[in-house]
Amino acid sequence: MQTNFTAEQLQDPRLAEAESILRRCVHCGLCTATCSTYVLVGDERDSPRGRIYLMKDMFESGSRASPEVQHHVDRCLSCLSCMTTCPGGVDYMHLVDLARTHIEKTGTRTFKERIVRRLLAETIPYPDRFRKALWLAALGRPFVGLMKRFGLKEMAAMVELAPRERLPAAVYSGPGTAATKIDRRKRVILLAGCAQQVLRPDINDATIRLLAGRGVDVEIAAGAGCCGALVHHMGREEQAVEQAKRNIDAWVKVIAKGPVDGIIVNASGCGTMVKDYGHLLKNHQGYARAAAEIAEKACDITEFLTGYKFGAPKRWSSLRIAYHSSCSMQHGQRITDAPKALLRDAGFTVLDVPEGHICCGSAGVYNILQPELAQELGQRKAGHIESVRPDIIAAGNLGCITQIAQSTPIPIVHTVELLDWAYGGPIPRGLERFRTFVKDVQMGRAPTA
Repeated sequence: MQTNFTAEQLQDPRLAEAESILRRCVHCGLCTATCSTYVLVGDERDSPRGRIYLMKDMFESGSRASPEVQHHVDRCLSCLSCMTTCPGGVDYMHLVDLARTHIEKTGTRTFKERIVRRLLAETIPYPDRFRKALWLAALGRPFVGLMKRFGLKEMAAMVELAPRERLPAAVYSGPGTAATKIDRRKRVILLAGCAQQVLRPDINDATIRLLAGRGVDVEIAAGAGCCGALVHHMGREEQAVEQAKRNIDAWVKVIAKGPVDGIIVNASGCGTMVKDYGHLLKNHQGYARAAAEIAEKACDITEFLTGYKFGAPKRWSSLRIAYHSSCSMQHGQRITDAPKALLRDAGFTVLDVPEGHICCGSAGVYNILQPELAQELGQRKAGHIESVRPDIIAAGNLGCITQIAQSTPIPIVHTVELLDWAYGGPIPRGLERFRTFVKDVQMGRAPTA
């Protein structure tokens, strides 16, 4: 793509980065076929190619973000399916991040939009605040209809997404070390996260149980928290940087005490973010090197477990599992086979979901800020999952689990919860009715027919 930046503009490293990304685009349009919003609305401006033109004009003009650019960039999910499709290697992820930061600084939003976005940014990344917010959301459930009637669609979406059941307490609550009771083979750091440890602490519990039971010491670092992805995708780059720095500081202290074999992330959206810390902090003195080293150590839980010798599962089942590959897993981290292979090795029948490259509509807080599009995508995803007639859905990202659960009665759990169950852990919450479909294995062998 031909660009028209001035030499003076290109002295700005952010504009220079944007220009180098833009020049790789050849307008081929292959990205439109795999773009989740374009598939729904058919508007070129809601395709990666269309957004690239809008962002190019905004950056070249050096002007404030127009309402048009803001509207269509806001509707981007950052699913990154376009990057998997693109033959030219256009780095759309970092381009749209640059655009969102510019929009956040120069765009004009309504009072309601500013309040909602501020509320999300100052609540969800902080577990104590988020717990209180969920309690308040439960009180607002009878008024969802009124909220929608008076244009408070974002508030209504928050209430509808809030869990109805009482949230369980975590078995393992950090910070601290879950030390293995057998010979130690590895030592890892686990990102405990923010929303996940509130909404489904079972995921961290299952992760720790599975690892500690196989010779891995699991450390949760004091001071670590939200990865920064949520606010970063809202254009609040400075807040994201501070959250990343806080995590790096916390993890560096743990690493200083002894070798670490990996920084385990069990929410794929967070994994994509942590693996990008090197890029995010490349120009931050005192953090660039540490950020790059942290990013190299980061790995999804299924990446870490692949090739790890588990032995035979302790339980065997005939359950059919529809594996939903989150966008951040398949497009952000390019992890496609590991989760399914692990589930098969654990004795489950794994089913591929049609149209798996299209987003479920979660995308951080997208399902709150863009509830209509998110709901349509969620229902579309649920329909494809139901078409393969699974017993259970597995996914590697809490956002997807929460989103898909709104549109189908089929229970959905994290991949690691199923693995933990198969290898001796408790039955995952919500799957109690499937207890009779599972048999204990004697001497590590699968039952014969």
